[in-house]
Amino acid sequence: MFWCEWAWLPEGPCRDVLFEVESGRITAVRQAEAPGGARRLPGLVLPGLANVHSHAFHRALRGDTARGTFWTWREQMYRVAAKLDPDSYYLLARGVYAEMVQAGITGVGEFHYLHHAPGGSRYRDPNAMSHALAQAAHDAGIRLTLLDTCYLAGGFDRELDEVQQRFSDGDAAGWGERAESFTAQDVLLGAAVHSVRAVPAEAIGEVAGWACDRKVPLHLHVSEQRAENEACLAAHGRTPVQLLAERGALGEDVTAVHATHLAAGDVGLLGGSGTGVCLCPTTEADLADGIGPAGALAVAGSALSLGSDGHSVIDVLAEAQAVESYQRLATETRGHHGPDELLAMATAHSAIGRPDAGRLEAGARADFVAIDLDTPRLAGVALPVVPAVARAEDVREVITDGRTVVTGGAHTTIDTARELRESITALRA
Repeated sequence: MFWCEWAWLPEGPCRDVLFEVESGRITAVRQAEAPGGARRLPGLVLPGLANVHSHAFHRALRGDTARGTFWTWREQMYRVAAKLDPDSYYLLARGVYAEMVQAGITGVGEFHYLHHAPGGSRYRDPNAMSHALAQAAHDAGIRLTLLDTCYLAGGFDRELDEVQQRFSDGDAAGWGERAESFTAQDVLLGAAVHSVRAVPAEAIGEVAGWACDRKVPLHLHVSEQRAENEACLAAHGRTPVQLLAERGALGEDVTAVHATHLAAGDVGLLGGSGTGVCLCPTTEADLADGIGPAGALAVAGSALSLGSDGHSVIDVLAEAQAVESYQRLATETRGHHGPDELLAMATAHSAIGRPDAGRLEAGARADFVAIDLDTPRLAGVALPVVPAVARAEDVREVITDGRTVVTGGAHTTIDTARELRESITALRA
């Protein structure tokens, strides 16, 4: 049993809430005084947060965007990618996932395309890098949705370069065969199209069909850069969203990541098809990518979720607050998304195939994130606006599937700072 002085139930913050938990699930919720033997959770308890879009190895690049463009940053990212192997990726990812858990994140969607050895040769286990991520997530205490990513081209009418060779399975059939062979306990396997520039048009439908047949999530980078849109129009006479629609790659189990630079009709295509959109505002700001039309997408029918993407910041609450802040800057008006809407974005586990998480009610996964209301940041803040103010540093306790993984703000088994420092220092040597 877990007892909370305050808990954010579906109807909002409620006082004196007792949760009964069995086999990692909430079996009952009721208001009651704290019984003997119940685990007391301090402050305001929120549902577990969801990080819908992650590239774990990008964490090694934090702070490397002071100069240059997205494309020069990409070259730095490729240099890090070229150094990773299953062992070093496991160590880095374990630290990254531990950092996520300490920020209240209980589920992550890993957009994974670093499949093979340098030069494209296969490891003895063709999914060795996937298994490294799975083990890292298990050890950190976070649920993993592995979005196995198809990556076949270096750009429109461009061959793969040397580093990109390790991302590729040759063709969509080869990608599907390798992805199909991956299994790991407690890991949900999904699919991803890296982008319309990295997956030829004829292969997009194959990947979308693979995901549809298996009823698993499909994610895609979409219109992250103006240059991508211009190149797609030149190659196909269509925007990326229009091309994806033609190839059957939009729909209710699909999440478009970024969707920053959308043409007038793209918003309607995404919303009308029920395609969700994952916004990554701190990364989009860090890379100077732009501000996406979050408000228009929500009105059109796209469910919004959040990701830390390149991990310039790992703080889903900060991502949610940035969505509102950036819409204010773009429109010079306030009040686009209320605190309850921001929390819904921050707990959108459905986008990574986990609809049984992200809410505190009977039948849901027993994920609890206790926010310290006595920090200087939250002192005097009214409970209903906490999601619009709190940050990762205010997280004190995290329970995932009924198991304590963070207490007193620290991971129970991992020295997060040391692991990140050592793994990143080795990669940058």
